[in-house]
Amino acid sequence: MADAPVVALARELVRIDTINPPGHEGRAAVVLAKRLEAAGLDVAAHELEQGRTNLVARWPGRDDAPALCLTGHLDTVPLGRAEWERDPLEAQIDGDRLYGRGSSDMKGGVAAITVAAERVAALGRGRAGLELVFTLGEETGCTGALALAQDGGALGRAGAMLVAEPTTNEACVAHKGVVWLDLVADGRTAHGSMPHLGDNAIHKLARAITRLDGFRFDVAPHELLGEPTLNIGTATGGININSVPDRATAGLDVRTVPALSADDVAAQLAAAAGDEVRLDTRLALDAVDTAPDDPWVRQVFDVMGAVAGTDATPRGLAYFTDAAALAAAYGTPPTVICGPGDADQAHRTDESCSVSALEAAAEAYFEIARRWCGL
Repeated sequence: MADAPVVALARELVRIDTINPPGHEGRAAVVLAKRLEAAGLDVAAHELEQGRTNLVARWPGRDDAPALCLTGHLDTVPLGRAEWERDPLEAQIDGDRLYGRGSSDMKGGVAAITVAAERVAALGRGRAGLELVFTLGEETGCTGALALAQDGGALGRAGAMLVAEPTTNEACVAHKGVVWLDLVADGRTAHGSMPHLGDNAIHKLARAITRLDGFRFDVAPHELLGEPTLNIGTATGGININSVPDRATAGLDVRTVPALSADDVAAQLAAAAGDEVRLDTRLALDAVDTAPDDPWVRQVFDVMGAVAGTDATPRGLAYFTDAAALAAAYGTPPTVICGPGDADQAHRTDESCSVSALEAAAEAYFEIARRWCGL
């Protein structure tokens, strides 16, 4: 039996290697651009560097009403060191599961957006339109979305945004922000046999890291997102074993809540870490938080309940998405994160996605988009 259109497209996308680094998202962008152009959408490719492309496709409405933005990213994370039981780029189906890197995070969601938009375009022009945004580099800090947000002419107007990240088709109205920082200690080199002549940067960094063990930010928990978190993900230092190191660095990953700004994060961490180190901010993206009683959000809940069988309980997500970069560029419209993938499958060996969830997402996105466009 032939695959449903959304499943066929998801399998085609999974077979395209867009592992980041290096990315090569342009390979997937070409496939999507051809389909969307054939459906009548206006498609613009924004190449950030050779082979790495953002795609923005528009289906204009009859009136000057803001569009509904449907967005997803084209890159995937690396495969990891563990052996896969199935070829990660073959897109095998076993029962109700589609296997392969990106099947859940988030080529399944991208396929569902695309098929839904094709169906809307086949109905003709409505009162409002659609804006599809497919990005590069989400997995390494929303690189593509930030580039589009900073390009004054790349994005149009959007009155609402749906992000097809993996949520098992549950509509989520909030996700944490992110601040990535480098904790840096400087010292002075000397020969390893004469450490008293140097100033060991690793010792300074180690003391600072110890001070941050068990650290908690001074901010009230968010109703859906809970407390902010701090993870020390990397620690490096020195140039060789027989020299006193003059530089040591730790990478800090902070997931924030709406009441905690990037400046607050840096100030509180600096006070706790002490004056032997400094903090350099690498990335700062705000949390996303939409009122669950927004009329469009309630409509999304209704559609997802009717089509995918999910409930209308407001939920928040610990991870961040491109919405953190795109929302401000669009003027912070109501935003829902809702996709067919499973969050617990993201980045895993033998990643998979439910085939029935893919089909339900494509149907639900079509209904959400059709209503927005007034068709």
